[in-house]
Amino acid sequence: MRVIFTILVCKLLRFAGKLLGKGSSLPGQVALKLCPDILSRISLPDYIIAVTGSNGKTSTVEMIAHILTGSGKKVAWNKEGSNQIEGVTTLVLDSATLSGKVKADILLIESDERFAKYTFKYIKPTHYVITNLYRDQLTRNGHPEWVYNAIEDSIHDGTQLILNADDPLVSRFGWGKKNVVWFGADKLSTDTETLESVYNDGAYCPVCKAKMEYSTHHYNHIGHYRCTKCGYKRMDTQYTITSVDLDKGVMEIDGKYKISLALKSLYNIYNILSAYTVASIVGIDGEKIAADMNNYVLKNGRVITFKLGSREGTMLTSKHENSISYDQSLRVASAYKQGCDVMIIVDAVSRKYFTSDVSWLWDIDFEMLGSPNIHQIVLAGKYVNDLAVRFSYTDIPQEKIKLFESIDKAVDHLDSGRKEYIYVITCFSDKGKFLGKVNGD
Repeated sequence: MRVIFTILVCKLLRFAGKLLGKGSSLPGQVALKLCPDILSRISLPDYIIAVTGSNGKTSTVEMIAHILTGSGKKVAWNKEGSNQIEGVTTLVLDSATLSGKVKADILLIESDERFAKYTFKYIKPTHYVITNLYRDQLTRNGHPEWVYNAIEDSIHDGTQLILNADDPLVSRFGWGKKNVVWFGADKLSTDTETLESVYNDGAYCPVCKAKMEYSTHHYNHIGHYRCTKCGYKRMDTQYTITSVDLDKGVMEIDGKYKISLALKSLYNIYNILSAYTVASIVGIDGEKIAADMNNYVLKNGRVITFKLGSREGTMLTSKHENSISYDQSLRVASAYKQGCDVMIIVDAVSRKYFTSDVSWLWDIDFEMLGSPNIHQIVLAGKYVNDLAVRFSYTDIPQEKIKLFESIDKAVDHLDSGRKEYIYVITCFSDKGKFLGKVNGD
């Protein structure tokens, strides 16, 4: 009776939350109070696929769900991105019958990297995707190696690991293990021989701490590496990006499946490859996966197109306190050959943590905006002066940069007769402040 009562309460709270437009964490939070081990009492599907990592979790999970549901699979997944144990509990119980059986062929879970060990205390994934580990929200996550330890505690014996072979820290999870599937990229036309980011989290071997050697960098510390001291190295991949042309917006997987890109970003091609790998393991044909991913536009609000008067634009939501996420968004804008304006908004640092720490701005490669493709740069929000100080250390001419503490005034400036395409780069907390003004709210 306790299980039935807990599931019923969760379902009722979830129903009420949907009507009120509230989040999906509270029902699970209440359920865990009523029955702390409720997740161990639920009958789960044969496939339990988990996804974690610093970046790309939400997008990868959405892509996996899109492919699997398009192939007739019934998938239970956390669409709203509530990825700590409370949100996952809501997902599981809301997808279950009152008798405690999840009504799906596949349970697909996005999990916060820090809290995965709590979620997977009771749930044992059959497949576990780990996308990447970067410096991310240092006020809560500390260094990537600290996050590595947190994720390590969530891995069960018997779970098949699906790992990004190009990330040296992620690869360590599978080093010396047999039940591992590796995905990654061959040498690409966009690669560099030397590191071009502000810092290098792949400088030293995660096993023996000796200096790491790279033969190529895809971006930041993601690339082909080896340790000359202990032999730790990038593993050969079963699922591989064999070529990419970001100018044309085309990637190729395994030398035969071409996919047109709605977002011309290296982040995006890794997310697509992650989803392709999972779908292939589940048994979906490669041609079908490629067709489903062709020009796929994310629905999760990470990439949003808009119109501002006669101007068109794209909003790229980068995680504040995550410089690599910003770097990839800046790379998309700086590569727009027709020429564009770029607006950067920092009005809130974090959705959950009240801090005014903006040291992470100094880790972002804003120098990319010195590209001749960028015509004007608009900085906006509460932290506009902090942004201005950071930009003063670049070689970008100051006359190209406009400052507005008011987001409304910044939007009015963009709507004042210019014709260029607009890229807006900001975080989840601040995107509504721009879109509300654009939409007239």
